[in-house]
Amino acid sequence: MTNVIEIFSSIQGEGKYVGCRQIFIRTADCNLNCAYCDTNFSRAEFCNVETSAGSMDFTQLKNPLDAAQVAEIIKKFSAEIPTQAVSFTGGEPLLHWQFISEVAAQIDSKIFLETNGTLPAALEKIIDAVDIISMDIKLPSAYSAEHREFLKVARAKDLYVKIVVTAETSPEEFDAALELLAPEDLLILQPVTPVKNIQPIPARKILELQARALRKLKSVRVIPQTHRMLKIL
Repeated sequence: MTNVIEIFSSIQGEGKYVGCRQIFIRTADCNLNCAYCDTNFSRAEFCNVETSAGSMDFTQLKNPLDAAQVAEIIKKFSAEIPTQAVSFTGGEPLLHWQFISEVAAQIDSKIFLETNGTLPAALEKIIDAVDIISMDIKLPSAYSAEHREFLKVARAKDLYVKIVVTAETSPEEFDAALELLAPEDLLILQPVTPVKNIQPIPARKILELQARALRKLKSVRVIPQTHRMLKIL
């Protein structure tokens, strides 16, 4: 059983599959504490669950939830609206890798994993259950060794890497992140969404960082958090 914060149906707001309809399972807990994080991942007594897919009306279920409960909700939402994938997000969902594996075994949907890429051993345990991996490199980062091992496992799947870039992102730390990547890895640069007194990144700097990455990688895209722009979940 796992502490789940919310379950809802919406569009994927970030990365390669932006705009695709997905079901989101947001788990509690994270092993990082990023200054620009815009998500409350603290454990809660109740999980907020949409009453129907995309309704934006919620009911509450007592935490923790078991895999069978979550699988039934996913099946219900999938029957109501065709869905591209089920996204496990957080927090850091790989802290609950066994729960993800149990849910995946009970549904017939692609599994989309949104992760900070610092738990390679957990990924290895569920890699066969996962279809799509969105791996963040959090800057400034002290997790290069974990990221490198994580990527070795993740490249077996549909993988893209996302870096949130801010006004404070230095060329040195950005280059260090690029060193983790192979030329064929897809990189998404996500301009930081201003939260918690975080300042927006200047447009000129975004273009400079993209140009810097394109000297090493074949595909580098700049995509903001579109769900924040649209003010939806």
